[in-house]
Amino acid sequence: MGLSLWFQRRTNVRTTERIRRKGGRMMGMDLLILHTVGRRSGEPRQSPLSWFADGESSRLIIASGGGKRNPDWYANLMAHPDHAKVELHGEDAVPVTVDRLEGTERDRAWRLIVEAQPRYARYQNRSDRRYPVIRLTTS
Repeated sequence: MGLSLWFQRRTNVRTTERIRRKGGRMMGMDLLILHTVGRRSGEPRQSPLSWFADGESSRLIIASGGGKRNPDWYANLMAHPDHAKVELHGEDAVPVTVDRLEGTERDRAWRLIVEAQPRYARYQNRSDRRYPVIRLTTS
């Protein structure tokens, strides 16, 4: 495992522990813990991510990954969407339906996201790729 991957995983562990201990809000954003399965390893993975409400039972997440490429959690999620779960502070992880948004649905969701957090528009403007937007819906 490379140093940057090790550092990212260690940071994820610390942030996940903080969300469970103190709550799911950092830097003015709501956070959740996304549970996925490694696309090659089959091992469980947990990723702390910012989220944005999209109705009563849906949350939007963005695969920004620092701008250059899609993050590993995104590849895992797309490879095994049927294993995805979401954990919020103080709650057990619950299964979610995963939808990668396209076209007008993505545009509408993107507007919601950048209205809530304009920093994502700045991040997107610095990247050559269009960030995937995913809707996670609980039953």
